[in-house]
This record gives sequence, C-alpha cells and structure tokens, in this order.
Amino acid sequence: MPQDLSALSWPASTDRLTIRPATAGDLDATWAFRRLPEVGEWVTWATPDRDAYAEHFLAPDRLASTLVVERDGSVVGDLMVRIEDAWSQGEVADRAKGVQAELGWTVDPAHGGRGYATEAVAELLRICFEDLGLRRVTALCFADNTASWRLMERVGLRREAHNVRDSLHRSGRWLDGYAYALLADEWRAGRRT
Repeated sequence: MPQDLSALSWPASTDRLTIRPATAGDLDATWAFRRLPEVGEWVTWATPDRDAYAEHFLAPDRLASTLVVERDGSVVGDLMVRIEDAWSQGEVADRAKGVQAELGWTVDPAHGGRGYATEAVAELLRICFEDLGLRRVTALCFADNTASWRLMERVGLRREAHNVRDSLHRSGRWLDGYAYALLADEWRAGRRT
C-alpha cells in the first residue's frame, strides 16, 4: 500500500466535492478563510498576516500533508492527513511505521452548514483506509469546538479521551481537549451496516 498522499491517484470525488493535494496555487484561496477570526479560534496555527501564512502553508511537510476541498472548482476547505508511526516496543517498531494518521479539517464559513465537511471527511476516511491501507486514524480538538467533535461523531470516530485542561488555547486559557479515533476494521464494519 502507498505510504503517502503523493502516491495516490488524484483527484478523489464525492457527490458534490473534489479533493486533491494542495499546491502553492491554493495559498490565497485557503488564506481567504483561514484568516477569519471564527476559523482562527480553533485551528492549530493561526497566522497574523499573509506572509506568515504563506511561510507556514508552503513548508514542504505541511504542503505534502494538505488536501484541498473544491465545490464547482472553488476551494471551500482543506484537510490534513499526517501519516505517522504508531507507538510500539522496539522489537516490533518496523511493523508500526506509517500505519496511522492524524486528521484535521477546516471549512470556509461561507460554505458551512451544507454538509461539505462531513462529506469531505467521510471521503478522507475512505482514502485513509482503502487507498493508503492505514489501520487507525485520530483527530483532536478543543472540547469547546462543538462543531468539530460533532463532525467526528457523525463520521463514526469514537471519543477515546477527554483530557482536562490539557490544551493551551491562544487566548492563554487552558481548555479541555478531546481525542477521537477510528480503526480500519471499525470503519469497514460501519460501512456494511
């Protein structure tokens, strides 16, 4: 199975959306919604200006793990797939390499409330489990980010942890965090029902 996004055939399509690897040409389209205060409230990396955003967005590791979501040729969101090794003991570490991914997503608020995030993340799960052959995916959020954890639950992720004041928000407050995950066999079982 492929171990990274670049080895896959793109784009991926759903009923309404197209998903493809991000390129440098997506900088301004993603900056247009990522600069909004309501988006910056919850994203891991909010930048104060376009130049700082460009430096972050165009970093090779970041660009390689970012997908864009398009609707009728316009970028309406982005997805993150950070493939990583599972924790393991030393003797079996080779079998834990590149078997899971952390996922993330952002949708332009102008396109919110239409189910695009749910549709895109459901397709992202399919890509992770079918195309990449991963065994597990995870996603994290602030407990106060209700839209994010509800999305996780809609697409079948299970809450594994509620961590008390473990997440430092850019406001300077320590907030509770949620950790969600889904195993490939759970995803397959959910698709059969």
